Amino acid sequence: MPLMMNPTQLRDLNLHTNDLITAGKFAEAEKICRQILQDYPRDPTALGNLGIVATHAGQLPAAVDLLRRAVAGSPWSGWHYYNLSEPLRRLGQLDDAAAALREAISLEPKMIAAYVNLGWVMAQKSMYDEATAAFEKAAELAPDDARIQMNLGHALRRRQEQERAIFHLRRALELDPNLPEAWAMLGSALREAGEIGQAIESFRKAITLNPSFREAHSNLCYAMYFDPASQPADILAEHRAWAAKFAEPLVATVQPHANDRNPDRPLRIGYVSHDLSHHVIGWFMEPILRNHDRDNYHVICYATGRADDELSQRLREHVRGWRIAHSMNDEQLAQLIRQDQIDVLIDLTLHMRGSRLPMFARRPAPVQVTHLAYCGTSGMTAMDWCITDPQLSPEGLNDSFFTEKLLRLDGSYWSYEPSAGSPPVGPLPAASRGHITFGSLNAFSKTNDQLIQLWRDVLDAVPNSRLMIHALGGDQNGTARKRFTDAGIDPARLTLVGRQSRNEYLNQYNAIDIALDPIPYGGGTTSLDALWMGVPAITLAGTLPVGRTGVTLLHQLGLNEWIAQTPQQYVQLAARLAGDLPRLAELRQNLRQMLSKSILMDAPRYVRGLEFAYRSAWQKWCASVQK
Repeated sequence: MPLMMNPTQLRDLNLHTNDLITAGKFAEAEKICRQILQDYPRDPTALGNLGIVATHAGQLPAAVDLLRRAVAGSPWSGWHYYNLSEPLRRLGQLDDAAAALREAISLEPKMIAAYVNLGWVMAQKSMYDEATAAFEKAAELAPDDARIQMNLGHALRRRQEQERAIFHLRRALELDPNLPEAWAMLGSALREAGEIGQAIESFRKAITLNPSFREAHSNLCYAMYFDPASQPADILAEHRAWAAKFAEPLVATVQPHANDRNPDRPLRIGYVSHDLSHHVIGWFMEPILRNHDRDNYHVICYATGRADDELSQRLREHVRGWRIAHSMNDEQLAQLIRQDQIDVLIDLTLHMRGSRLPMFARRPAPVQVTHLAYCGTSGMTAMDWCITDPQLSPEGLNDSFFTEKLLRLDGSYWSYEPSAGSPPVGPLPAASRGHITFGSLNAFSKTNDQLIQLWRDVLDAVPNSRLMIHALGGDQNGTARKRFTDAGIDPARLTLVGRQSRNEYLNQYNAIDIALDPIPYGGGTTSLDALWMGVPAITLAGTLPVGRTGVTLLHQLGLNEWIAQTPQQYVQLAARLAGDLPRLAELRQNLRQMLSKSILMDAPRYVRGLEFAYRSAWQKWCASVQK
C-alpha cells in the first residue's frame, strides 16, 4: 500500500492547488485535490478547492455539496462560505447565497470580495437598498477600486438616484477609463437624466472599447430615438449595424420549419418578454391575454425576466403555457420555442433592457413579429413584421425606416386598461388657482434641451402659467431644475415631482390643466393616463412612430385639433386651449367617458384586430412556402 502523505506534504499540495486555481489550471488542480482526498477525505481545503473547480466546470450541485462539506470541516473560514455562495447564486438559490456571504463577512469583516458579491446577489433580487449598502462598504474598504465604484453606481441607478449614480460612474472612469461596462452604465444613467447627447457618446465609447458589447450597442440604438439630433436614416443605420454584427451571422444556423402549413388552422402564438410582471408591458398584455380566442389561438408566454408577482400570476391564468426562461441562453430558448411548435412569435422588448433579439435571429418560429415595447425597428432580416397603426405609420411616411414589413392594426397600437381603484377626476385646477398648470409626467429621459426650449415658449405665451415635470428626486433634483432655469424658466413657475405610487401618480393629474407631450419621443402610457384623468394633451406630430403616439391617441378620441404640425403651432395650440377655460372644464368632465367608449379601451375588438394581423402574417408565410 502507498504511504499516506504527511501533514507537511498535505499543506504544500493544498498551497500548490491554490496556485493552480489562480492560474486557471483547473484540470491539474482537480487531479491534486482528488489525490489529497484519497488520504484525507474530510480535508476542508481540498474539498473547498475541488468545489471551486466544480463551480468553474458548471457542475453546480456537486460544487455546493463539496463546499458545504468544506464549511462543515472548517466553519471558521470565511472563504469557504464565500466560495459556496457562487454555485448557489448560479443555481438561483439567492437567499442561500446571500446567507453564505453574510457568514463570510461575519468571519472576515474586511473581505471586500464578499461585500461585492453580496451587492450583486441583492441586485439580482432587485433589493437595491441592500445592494447599495454592500457596495458602499466595499468602496469604503477599497476607495480606489474602479469596479467597485462602477457597481455602486449601478445599484444607485437602480434605486433611481441618478445624480449619485452618475457621480460614482464618473469616478470609476477616472480610475479606469477603459471599462466598457462603466461607460455603458453611465450612458444609461445619463439617458435617464435627460442628457441624451452625453449618453450617446458614452454608449459609443463602450462599443469602441468592446466592439462585441451587444447590450451597449442595443442601448445606443434605443437611445437615438430620444435624441432630436438623430435623423431617421442615422437611427436605421445604427440598427442595421447592430444586426450585421449580432443577428445576421446567426441566419446560417436557421433550420426549416416543420409547422403544419394549413393557413386556417388554430395557431400557436408565443409572446417573449422580460417584463411579464408589474411593468407597463405586463399591464398592456393583461387585456390581450384575457381576450384571446382560446379555441383558435393557443398562447404560450416565455418569461425571460426574473420578476414573478401578482400580475404574473394573473397573466398565467389566461394562457395555455407559461415558460420560465430567465436562465436559458438564446440557443436553449430558441430550441424550446421550436419544440413548442410556435407559429407566430411576438417580441415585446426590441432593444430595451432584457432584449432577446439574437434568439429571434435564430428564427425559432416561421413568423416573427415585434410589438408593444415601442414602435420601432429591430434592424434584423429575421424579424418579419412590426405591429403599428394607421396614425403611427401612415402609408408612405415611415415604411422605409423599418427592416420589417408593417402590420397596421385597424384602430390603435394600444389597448388601455386603467388601474383598479383609479382616483376620480377632480375639478379643473385653473378654476380655483387662477393660473394654468401645464404638465408632463413622462420619464425625465424624454426631456432634452430642445424640448425645454419649446416648453419655455409655451410658458412665455401663457402669462402666469406653471409647469409640472416628473424628475427623480422631485424638487430635490437640483441638476434637473438647473436645466430649466438655465433655459430662462423662472424657478417659481416650475414644480418637480418625484417617484410616487401608481395612484399617487394618477392623482397628480388633478393638479394639471393641460398635458404637454414630449418630443421627439412622445408619451404612450403617460398620455393615456392623462386622458383617463381628464387632462387634454398637446402633441407635435413627428415622423417616426415614437413621435406620433399622441397623434394616434387624439385621433381615436376625435381631438385632432390638438395635434400640431410645427413647434410654432404646438405653442399656439397650448395657448389657445389655456385661454378657453370652459372648453378645458368640458374636456375634464368628458374625457374619461370618451376614452372608455373608444377602441382604446375596447379590448375584445382590439384583440380581434391583433389576431387578424397574426392570421394575415401566417397566411402570407403559408402562401410563400407553398409556391
